Amino acid sequence: MKLFHSINDFQSTKKTILTLGTFDGVHIGHKKILERITENTENGKYESLVLTFFPHPRMVLQEKSEIRLLNTIGEKIKLLEATGIENLIVHPFNESFSRLTAEEFVRTILVEKFQIQKIIIGHDHRFGRNRTANIDDLIAFGIEYGFEVEQISAEEIEDVSVSSTKIRKALNEGNMALANEYLGYNYFLNGTIVKGKQLGRTIGFPTANINIEEDYKLIPKIGVYVVKATINDETLFGMMNIGFNPTVNGEKQTIEVHLFNFDKDIYDQNIEVSLLHYIRDEQKFSSVDALKAQLNQDKIESLAFIDSSLKNQTV
Repeated sequence: MKLFHSINDFQSTKKTILTLGTFDGVHIGHKKILERITENTENGKYESLVLTFFPHPRMVLQEKSEIRLLNTIGEKIKLLEATGIENLIVHPFNESFSRLTAEEFVRTILVEKFQIQKIIIGHDHRFGRNRTANIDDLIAFGIEYGFEVEQISAEEIEDVSVSSTKIRKALNEGNMALANEYLGYNYFLNGTIVKGKQLGRTIGFPTANINIEEDYKLIPKIGVYVVKATINDETLFGMMNIGFNPTVNGEKQTIEVHLFNFDKDIYDQNIEVSLLHYIRDEQKFSSVDALKAQLNQDKIESLAFIDSSLKNQTV
């Protein structure tokens, strides 16, 4: 996949089959569109092209937007590359770009810059200044400028209108089964392992504290999760706590993962953690011993979930 950081950087000698959008999550609805793109370019006559944006438009246009995204920009690029798309443009979104009218966008970018042959788009896509143009406007522009428009209906996306908003809601409720079903993969966090208070090791549950640099990344509901982690290409299972450690009077939110059957120094290394199952809410225990007893129960439940999932080949 060729990666471009601006529309102006893109060049091709072929006409393009393209789609555009924020693609937050690169979920199963997005993949329906992306699969259709690659199907249309299999004969080599045209090139596949995805146009996406960073920052997310809501971050720019809504002054007090507190939107949290399902993917960091690096994660999104990795997920899009896995779909087989030939060209990806991550264009800087700013107020100037947002003021392009729908016709200016179609004529100067889609037609003149991308040499568009066909655009494949979701049923609810809106574009242009103030997002005033819809699929009907796009079809009209296609007739005027000589390109095809293919619409992916909600019914085609497994009879359910999957959206990034619904996935965010599921994650905020700890509903990992629904979130992961809509994503088509297990929701994951990427970060660097940093030193914490090292209290876990004193009760037999050493944890790796994860620092996520991108503050716009959505952190799911506070609580305890069954997870699968990857460090240096090694895959491990464990359990993770997102929260404030109230039993030991924690003051700030942390993300800590305890890896089963693992005892190596991994400070400053990158870790990717996939969230498989929500076990329980975080709670304050009467003593550290009570916390330790609960962690033992959490481990039993986690191992049972992992064993069942491995047997059913779902992780």
